[in-house]
Amino acid sequence: MAGRKVLIIYAHQEPRSLNGSLKNLAVEELSKQGCNVTISDLYAMQFEPRATRNDIIGSLHNSEHFDYGVESWEAYKRRCLASDLIEEQRKVQEAELVIFQFPLYWFSMPAIMKGWMDRVLVQGFAHNFPQCYDDGLLKNKLALLSFTTGGDEEMFSKGGVSGDIRYLLWPMQHGIMHFCGFKVLAPQICFAPEYVSEEKRKEMLTSWAQRLKTIWEEKPINCTPEWYFK
Repeated sequence: MAGRKVLIIYAHQEPRSLNGSLKNLAVEELSKQGCNVTISDLYAMQFEPRATRNDIIGSLHNSEHFDYGVESWEAYKRRCLASDLIEEQRKVQEAELVIFQFPLYWFSMPAIMKGWMDRVLVQGFAHNFPQCYDDGLLKNKLALLSFTTGGDEEMFSKGGVSGDIRYLLWPMQHGIMHFCGFKVLAPQICFAPEYVSEEKRKEMLTSWAQRLKTIWEEKPINCTPEWYFK
């Protein structure tokens, strides 16, 4: 696995959190394999999550009516996107595996990470209809969502009060990752770390470390409605 490139998109405010430990463990284990690991620590970078006119350098394609999707696509083609977006796109382009490490917020990812998706995965770079889903422009890359939850596993079960966790994963794994062509690996989920014992949290870290040892051997999950909603 030596020489393989991994990008970790990390969104947590506290370095000593379990998310921070999971991120650090991924860096440690993958580096042992000889992988080159890059981290985008979104809070530390003070990454701007808002998709605005500021993302377009120079004149607009249509100055009469601002359409972010159109303008970012045109700016990408002209190489006129803001420098922070160009840098993040470079990281993604170089990576063979992209790991998203975050706490689940309101059944989704934190706003700063969603803003990363909005601003970085623009048309022309990540997708370009009809080049989407299996034909997405990032189709030669792997993606993995690693996250913590507030509720326990029973709450996110099929009969649980929060519903099957796969319903929450659908817009993230299928609607974003798969749409852009990523081959999606099974998520790494740490349920309710704040409410379990220290021993249980250590088990969560051990499980992640063990999985990372053979991560390159894993097969992508099936990102189709039949798999999610059967």
